[in-house]
Order: sequence, then structure tokens, then C-alpha cells
Amino acid sequence: MGSSVRELAGATPATRDRYVDLLRVASLGAVVLGHWLMAAVTPDGVGNLLAVVPALQPLTWLLQVMPVFFFVGGFSHALSYRSLLRKRPEGSEGSVYSAFLRARLQRLLRPTMVFVLVWGAAALLVQLLGGGGGLTGVTLRMVTQPLWFIGIYLAMVAFTPPLLRLHERYGWGAFAGLAGAAVAVDVLRFAAGVPYVEFLNFAFVWLAVHQLGFLRADGRIHPRRAALLAGGGLVTAAALVALGPYPLSMVGMPGEKVSNMAPPTLALLAHGLWLVGAVELLRAPAARLLERPRVWRAVVAANGVAMTAFLWHLTAMFGVYGALLALDADLPEPASAAWWTQVPLRLALAASLTAALVAAFRTFERPAAPTTAPGAPGASGAGPLAALGATLCLLGVLGLSMVGFGGLLDGRTALLIAIPVSAPAAVAMTLGGWLLVERAGRKVP
Repeated sequence: MGSSVRELAGATPATRDRYVDLLRVASLGAVVLGHWLMAAVTPDGVGNLLAVVPALQPLTWLLQVMPVFFFVGGFSHALSYRSLLRKRPEGSEGSVYSAFLRARLQRLLRPTMVFVLVWGAAALLVQLLGGGGGLTGVTLRMVTQPLWFIGIYLAMVAFTPPLLRLHERYGWGAFAGLAGAAVAVDVLRFAAGVPYVEFLNFAFVWLAVHQLGFLRADGRIHPRRAALLAGGGLVTAAALVALGPYPLSMVGMPGEKVSNMAPPTLALLAHGLWLVGAVELLRAPAARLLERPRVWRAVVAANGVAMTAFLWHLTAMFGVYGALLALDADLPEPASAAWWTQVPLRLALAASLTAALVAAFRTFERPAAPTTAPGAPGASGAGPLAALGATLCLLGVLGLSMVGFGGLLDGRTALLIAIPVSAPAAVAMTLGGWLLVERAGRKVP
């Protein structure tokens, strides 16, 4: 792997925006670290450190960096889709769309489906043998929760072409339209009490942040605008939390009536704006740092396994706690002095186990070689078929993130857009959708 990383790093074109690669790795790394730190596991169950020590909740304004990842996604999707459009034969936009979806979904779903199938088989075996209680049961329910992010990201991939066209026509106006829609949703939710309208902000909030990535791709977030985003977003987020119905934490908290995350709120959008502005202000010094060969090789290596590490990091964390409980090791009261003393050891063990899992499964993150040239003429209806497949994939992944693998033998379900979904049904939707995207994306000249 070392030689291939060195070769990839050495072959990096001068035009590549290395800072975007750093942001992608850093944002996923911050999420992993946040999950490891927030877990408050005792022999009696699993809690949240931020609920135990509410004074730590302001840290979520630094550790809740998912908006940065979606911002980077918008940048990358704009470049990728435009590249395919430049190569397409005349009149083959449907084929371009299906090729774009196929390439993006492969990078996401190949490692994801391996994770799902391995965990699904393990969960079924455990429950057939009569297990599934205690920490094992909690693990089976929670290990799929981070998949919500992949489901939302799939939606962003699917909506890239129409939203990119809106961006090219209206620029900042397209972003303002999505942000305005998010404002309207929260007004209807909190001021008018309209039921269920809040779920629309799963689209409006995250797609608004994604739209900022398009602006970044066109060089339209210069330092002055970055400063306005950072300052305006921070002040707005603080005002909304201080004066409005929004909680302080930018991640979901157990038992709270309103969450800034599920569904996303206007406060989370403002938080995303300040983060995007802040990282843009750091672009120049970071770019100089990334010119150093060793630093850039580290970023290249991390990018090659980032999704695999993200998928398996909770497995590693629960594995560490499970081993400590099995060894009858002392698990101190969360947030006590002894608990904080153990934090470096627990983090090191979780990182080591994650590295072992990455070594075992990293091969599935490598992109598959394309079967034909992107945008080659293909069967009619390729675009709609790919869109249907992407829809099934995102619904399946979101459903699985909600239901988990607990209660497989009892037919446990979770409510997804008013429809009960079981884990097997969610897996079937994801696999079926992926097959449709693969079929649409395979163009036979």
C-alpha cells in the first residue's frame, strides 16, 4: 500500500484542489472522534457524555462537522458531473446521469454493502444462538445509525444535475432559495404548528450546504464572502439558540423535544454556514501545508480508506467496550476523574481495532474499473432507471440506519416516511436499487 500511495501522491496533477481532500478526511475523522468521546458505556448500558455533562455541549459546535463533508461533496459532484458532460456524445444526457450515479454509488455502496452483509449475517447468527441482550443488543441496534449520513449523501448525488443547472442559472440565488425554504419550514413548524413539515428540512438544509460546494467549485466564495459566512452564520446560530426554540447541542440528545439534527433545523444550517466560512478562511495556509510531500501522502492514504473507517468505527468502539466487560475491567462512572484518565487508552484501542478492520475491508473501497466510456450511447430510459435505483438505495440505507439489526427474529421494524421497514426489507431495497443503477450505468456501444 505504501508504494501505491507514494505513486498516487506523486502523480497528483497541479490543478487538483488538495484542500478539498483534506477537508473530506478531517470531517469524517472528527465525526469518528466525536462518537468515540460521546459514548458513555457502563455495565448498566450506553449513555451520552453530553447528557451526563451538559456543559460540554458547546463542543458540538466544533465536532459537528457533517456540513463540511456535504459542502465538499457539492464541490466534487460539480466537477465530476461537468467532466462527464464534456465527454458525452450529443443527446445522451440520460446516459451521463446514469454513468454519474453508477460511479458515485460504487464508491459509497461497495464498502457499505459489505459492512451491512457482514453485520447482518453476524446478527442473525447471534440471535439464532439466543444472544442479543445487554451490550450486544445495544450494538446491534446502534451500529447502523451512522448510515443515515450515507442515505442523505445518496440523495445529494441524485439531485446534483438539476441543482447544478439551477446554480449555473441563478448562482447565489439558488442557494438563497434553498435556505429560504428551510426558514419557511421552521416558521411553519414552530410558529404555525404544522405537523410533519419539519421533515422537509432533511432536503432543504443539507442541499443548501451542498449548493455552497457548487459555488466553491466556481470560485465564488472569496475571502470576504467566507468571512461573511463565518461571522454571519455564527452570530445567527447563537441568536437562534439563545432566543428561539433550538437546543444548544448541534447533535441529537436523548430525550430532547427538539433536535437540531433529526430533522435538521435552521440553527444547524446557520452552524453549517459558519463552518464553511471558517474552513474557507483557512484554505491558504492549509494549501501551503499540503505542498509538503509527507503531509500530502498522509492525506492520500487516509482518503483511500476513509469510508471504510467511518463504517466500522462503531464496531471497533463497541468491540473495545465488550472486551473490557468480558475481562471484568473497571468501567468508571462517565465523566469522573477515573473515566477521563481512561480516555486515551480507550481511544488508542478503538483506533487500533478500526485499523485492523480497515486492513480487512479496505479493498472494497477501491473504485471498480469502468466497463465502458462514460456517456456512451445506451438504451433509452437509462436516466429514469438510475433515478429509481438511487431512490431505492437511499430509502433502504435510511431505513437500515433507523431499524438496526436487533430483533431480526421478532420482525422488528422502524417507521420510514410512515411506512414500517424491517432490516431485511431495507437491505433488499438497497441491493435492488444498486442493481438498477448498475444496469442503467452499463452502456453497451
